[in-house]
Amino acid sequence: MRLQGKVAAITGAASGIGAATALLFARNGARLLLVDRDEESLASLSARLRGEGHDAIARVSDVGEPGAAEADAGAALDAWGRIDVLMTAAGFSTGGTALTTSPEDWRAVLRVHLDGTWLWARAVLPGMRARGSGSIITVASQLARAGGRNNIAYVTAKGGILAMTRTMALDSAPDGVRVNALLPGAIDTPLLRRGFGRAADPAEARERSRSRHPLGRLGQAKEVADAALYLAGDAAGFTTGIELPVDGGWLAG
Repeated sequence: MRLQGKVAAITGAASGIGAATALLFARNGARLLLVDRDEESLASLSARLRGEGHDAIARVSDVGEPGAAEADAGAALDAWGRIDVLMTAAGFSTGGTALTTSPEDWRAVLRVHLDGTWLWARAVLPGMRARGSGSIITVASQLARAGGRNNIAYVTAKGGILAMTRTMALDSAPDGVRVNALLPGAIDTPLLRRGFGRAADPAEARERSRSRHPLGRLGQAKEVADAALYLAGDAAGFTTGIELPVDGGWLAG
């Protein structure tokens, strides 16, 4: 029970990495604030967690909307008086190059990834600093370091998250708050499957992605959640400002 007594907020909690992390955190003792704009999937996850006997509050919300993070965080503060861990897993992609990405898609992707991460950090940092402890876990991508084709808004946003993570880590360290980034490889989630679905040959796109990983397979959301659990807990008490790849060896190659 590595998170016993802690309260964790997870954005993008309804599916994929966010949902896997919510389940793992709950089973390690955390009380959860779950945030997503997918009402149906969020309700299903909440029911599953409560069925297992875990404490969870669900908020259907847009992470990029100014003021939403404070309102949603307030639900956890009212119920439990604190937020100890934040994981910003909300995200999506549209595909496209510099020439084919529309201004609307560019703004929408950056709004969720960059605005959403920043706004949620702003919402939880005052309480963490006041207590002298806390862990913020951002979700970037191996593509932020390696680059990637035909997904310029997503890759740009993930690169911005890395820069934001390092800066927040330095700014927050004197107050005992740790900020670290996860760099997942291609993780077999609904987001990835939708990305493959945009390709002319989805099966070929999946196989090409799989072959880029030296371990020879796509990752699983639970494997990213395991890394998040380490960063969230006391075992990572001297770890801040890092970029932790969970990428099947992609960046090593």
